[in-house]
Amino acid sequence: MAKHNNGAGRGTLYVVGTGPGALEHMTAAAIRALDDSEIIVGYKAYLDLIPGCLEGKKIVASQMMKEVDRCIKSLELADEGRKVALVSGGDPGIYAMAGLVFEIARENDFDCDIEVIPGIAAVNGCAALLGAPLMHDFAVISLSDLLTPWEVIEKRLQAAAGADFVLAIYNPKSKRRTEQIVRAREILLDHRDPGTPVGIVTAATRENESIVLTTLKNMLDFEIGMQSTVIVGNSQTYAWNGKMITPRGYIGKYDLGTSKNQEFCSSARRG
Repeated sequence: MAKHNNGAGRGTLYVVGTGPGALEHMTAAAIRALDDSEIIVGYKAYLDLIPGCLEGKKIVASQMMKEVDRCIKSLELADEGRKVALVSGGDPGIYAMAGLVFEIARENDFDCDIEVIPGIAAVNGCAALLGAPLMHDFAVISLSDLLTPWEVIEKRLQAAAGADFVLAIYNPKSKRRTEQIVRAREILLDHRDPGTPVGIVTAATRENESIVLTTLKNMLDFEIGMQSTVIVGNSQTYAWNGKMITPRGYIGKYDLGTSKNQEFCSSARRG
């Protein structure tokens, strides 16, 4: 892979997480990195969400499934001594671009600074919209078998379900992949009550945002797609006032108020 530094000094590649979607959920550090960059590279759908950050910049946009190309282009530009931002939705270190950037840089001996700018991940943004479902131990599993064999994914689902983790599911369904979420639900039902709360958040913080609070039994009755994140509660998770809550364990160890409040929370956990 050809590399050329035209004497412009050492370049910088910012791998920038832009959060779940809305500009107001971007961090100040992400905005500064974009402002400091000469060139911004990214998936067009993500760039379209942050038009105000692109003014006066050279833009290199591409479509889905071009992740490798975007990373290579970003590294080549930074290796020339430029300041470059590679935009990633959510957090760049969670199922996103940061790891691929480092892998390509290592394989091709790119000589530029690489700085990862974290963002609010989908799992955080969706959990906040649902209430507080991640207050105890949880696992995050992607159902996409593009890079990971389904046999490995299914083994991980079995382990997380059996260990009573709250489970956040990324990439639950696409036009091509329709049966994986069905199988995931079957695995979870082997270990959890059908009434276990399930939250389905699609397009979090965007104009077409959708929030559904349902149960493990009924979750497949609702629309689930590639923009969805599915959060399945553990054995203690309950629904209250339209929200999904997983207790941390304070009740029973600390006095959280009146005995009436404690009795109410105990009955809520029982459903």
